[in-house]
Amino acid sequence: MTDTTKTPATGTPAMPLLEVTNLKTWFPSARGEVKAVDGVSFSIAPGEVLGLVGESGSGKSITGFSIIGLIDEPGRIVEGSIKLEGRELVGLSGHDLRAIRGKTISMVFQDPMMTLNPVLSIGTQIRLALEAHENISAADARERAIKALAQVRITEPELKVDFFPHQFSGGMRQRVAIAIALLHRPKLIICDEPTTALDVSIQAEILAEMKELVAELGTALIWISHDLAIVSSIADRVAVMKSGHIVEIGPALGVLTRPQHDYTKALLDALPSRAKPGQLLLRGSGIADAAPPPRKAATANLPPLGSPYLVIDKAVKRFEKPPGLFKNLAIRSGLSQPVSGVQAVDGVSITLKRGEVLGLVGESGSGKSTLGRMAAGITVPTSGTIRLNGQPVMSAGRNPKKITTRIQTIFQDPFASLNGRMRIGDIVAEGPLAHKLVTRAEAPEYVRQWLAAVGLDPTFANRFPHQFSGGQRQRIAIARALAMQPDVVVCDEPVASLDVSIQAQIINLLIRLRSELDLSLIFISHDLSVVRHLCDRVAIMYRGSIVEEGEAGPIYDHPQHDYTKRLLAAVPVLPEAAE
Repeated sequence: MTDTTKTPATGTPAMPLLEVTNLKTWFPSARGEVKAVDGVSFSIAPGEVLGLVGESGSGKSITGFSIIGLIDEPGRIVEGSIKLEGRELVGLSGHDLRAIRGKTISMVFQDPMMTLNPVLSIGTQIRLALEAHENISAADARERAIKALAQVRITEPELKVDFFPHQFSGGMRQRVAIAIALLHRPKLIICDEPTTALDVSIQAEILAEMKELVAELGTALIWISHDLAIVSSIADRVAVMKSGHIVEIGPALGVLTRPQHDYTKALLDALPSRAKPGQLLLRGSGIADAAPPPRKAATANLPPLGSPYLVIDKAVKRFEKPPGLFKNLAIRSGLSQPVSGVQAVDGVSITLKRGEVLGLVGESGSGKSTLGRMAAGITVPTSGTIRLNGQPVMSAGRNPKKITTRIQTIFQDPFASLNGRMRIGDIVAEGPLAHKLVTRAEAPEYVRQWLAAVGLDPTFANRFPHQFSGGQRQRIAIARALAMQPDVVVCDEPVASLDVSIQAQIINLLIRLRSELDLSLIFISHDLSVVRHLCDRVAIMYRGSIVEEGEAGPIYDHPQHDYTKRLLAAVPVLPEAAE
């Protein structure tokens, strides 16, 4: 495997800006050395973008941290060389590394709050970053800060330079982090999954801005990601990592259309965009074929498949902070205006048919998760009705509560939704026991059957959530929801943070269980390729309203609403695979 660095513009050999040779970064553990990075070599030229791709644990982030000197002890670089413009970085003192870090090499993290201090204004943080490497007055620092925010397309930078991080959205915070990384016009920027949690339209804006800035400043860029479509849209070359090694490296178009290594081929085959909608992905992915246990919940009086089942009629949800005593008095006396609220959902009417998968798509703040929580009986609507098979999902009165177990929810973050102090067997059994779907004597076998049904070893029932990977925890969350024997499952971004192969396994699992159990799903996501693969119908939400709804194929192929067109246009697309 060869790695020849070339200038992106001409394709001619260039002097490398960065040369990494036989890099080994290891971490000691009770079971011996963990070889997170084990013999990695590559180079990058000025103005070039190198995509570093692989799944969680492949070593791609540790490679980035090694380059910038941010390996926490007891981790250490045990062997290898990292040369920046010919200067060896391995072995430099902390003082020397700090002189380079932020000025010559910068890093943009996945979570911008790793860069931003929540108790300091943005202007103050930019001033401190400038003062770390320059002698600069407060007035000049403020002017530089305003220009830096304008450079990353933040509107009204003169005003927002005095904002605090909590006053920005996730996408805006990431732009601020990028602005700080660009302050000293570094020669190399390392971006570690900087758009993973962002909506497609914001992600597209940041990708476009980064490409413009790289071209304008001649900065080299290492873009670390597990999203191959994003990497294909920004990188000149791609390096594929697995188990601490680079298994394939070359021009982006070549690697992503004519992959040579089996691991690269498997990553590409796991993508929903590479299969027909509804097909299983990654055949032989390890999902068990065990059948779920037979239903004990009553199934009488259910309408036929394809009939209207969950009916949401004119649902409204307005979030208002109740005014305090003095505020109330001021409002009544005309000295103050009423507290303004947030209209999260604004008169939505939609019907989910029995056995159908309905995709709910929109950007952050569109109201899709709030609508899903109302459908599941978790959030009380301000007005409107939600009925399952003609019966209300929530009780009436001043303190309404969910009165059906036929609707369950799978959340985005399984670690947050699972009780870390409970064994997973108890987590899965808790609901069925409370609602008398099983007896205490039947519970252990019932749990074992559900764990097998979602592709987990039944002997794992005595383990705790922290002993599982992210994909395994999501399967536990699915088992917990389905153990309640629901007819409808609300899936709120269940694969948003998963690697492509783990995502494929969860998609396969949902496809199989939907078929076996005649489930109806509301699938909430901002990943339009996953929605296209899983869903029969799609509803597009924008500012609390549904602006377009219909069969998935026609909406994706011939969108009618301008907002839908913008969303679809913002989705990164992999180049077509070579025959």
